[in-house]
Amino acid sequence: MAMTMTQKILAAHAGLSHVEAGQLIKARLDLVLANDITGPVAINEFYKAGFETVDKNARITLVMDHFAPNKDIKSAESCKKCRSFAKRFDLEHFYDVGEMGIEHALIPEKGLIAPGETAIGADSHTCTYGALGAFSTGVGSTDMAAAMATGEGWFKVPSAIKVNLRGEMGKYVSGKDVILHLIGMIGVDGALYKSLEFSGEGLKNLTMSDRLTISNMAIEAGAKNGIFPVDEITIEYMKDRCNRKWQAFSADSDASYDRVIDIDLASVPCTVSYPHLPENTHPASEGGDIEIDQVVIGSCTNGNIEDMAAAAEILKGRRIKKGLRAIVIPATPKIYMECIDRGYTKIFMEAGCIVSTPTCGPCLGGHMGILASGERCVSTTNRNFVGRMGHTESEVYLASPAVAAASAITGHISHPKEVEII
Repeated sequence: MAMTMTQKILAAHAGLSHVEAGQLIKARLDLVLANDITGPVAINEFYKAGFETVDKNARITLVMDHFAPNKDIKSAESCKKCRSFAKRFDLEHFYDVGEMGIEHALIPEKGLIAPGETAIGADSHTCTYGALGAFSTGVGSTDMAAAMATGEGWFKVPSAIKVNLRGEMGKYVSGKDVILHLIGMIGVDGALYKSLEFSGEGLKNLTMSDRLTISNMAIEAGAKNGIFPVDEITIEYMKDRCNRKWQAFSADSDASYDRVIDIDLASVPCTVSYPHLPENTHPASEGGDIEIDQVVIGSCTNGNIEDMAAAAEILKGRRIKKGLRAIVIPATPKIYMECIDRGYTKIFMEAGCIVSTPTCGPCLGGHMGILASGERCVSTTNRNFVGRMGHTESEVYLASPAVAAASAITGHISHPKEVEII
């Protein structure tokens, strides 16, 4: 019987010739991931269950990215617990201050996940790695604890939605606009526990950065995972990042899908998600009367060098609106240094922005950009729920780096074309 791309990967890792939607399976894992918030909970469960060893084949990875450098005593204790665990079990992949980046940018950059592999993380945006043709999804900390010990995980095989992409994106439009546009079409539960599988001739016009962003926000449509086929762009990205053997899987031509969605990339506008759900989408050109107090450019969704380049192009030679705060967060130390080498850091700071060490801080309302009551922020992050970035009476508008940078200059939600003459 025909299978989707996700089903083929899961079947291979379960040692089965075939799986079908709804089937419960136990699959071997190639990557098991946690951060400084979810890691301590998983570690507590690990010890509570009486485990005494970890599975060395599961590539257990701990990334201190949410509150590191530690913002308070509680976060310091959380990181200490992770450090102690990593030291006890001699974990190769432990990333702390000086080495850590935002986990979902760091993992692909370091080649810790590859096409055809399986990954779970105690963080919902672990679905990012589907951009590389891997099956990756978020789990709870209890599942994380069991996976660290056994190297395996239980899954219900998801059914799938095929998203056919054709054409080419217009100027200033990026993967962020594509995924916001899709979420606006189907809603935050439109792909509930399904695999979003992207295909079509338009894929050749999506960079790896675009794909990482789209896969990252598959969870915002309720999806179990988002996944892209392996092509020349994938293969080029994996060069010099991963020296182990990997296997590319492709969907059968007669695979069954719950739904097929066609998107002409040329028709996708620069898009903004208004509060308080990612599905509340509007063209950026309609936001001129929405004044803002803060802009955040970065996060696991839009902190790659291509994102920094898009923001720098808009901000070069310009100043942000007086009284507005703009925070730029390169996602990893490598990206941070590349920003320096390319002159982006100077562009950002001369424009009036602050450039932060890699952190998830403002995205989850943790630190480095908390919003007060009544404040509005245009952010390249992935969620805009009530109170997501601070006070419950604040507002978060999700957008691409280009839209966020343009909005920082004008002081209101703006299409990048609006600043071309400034």
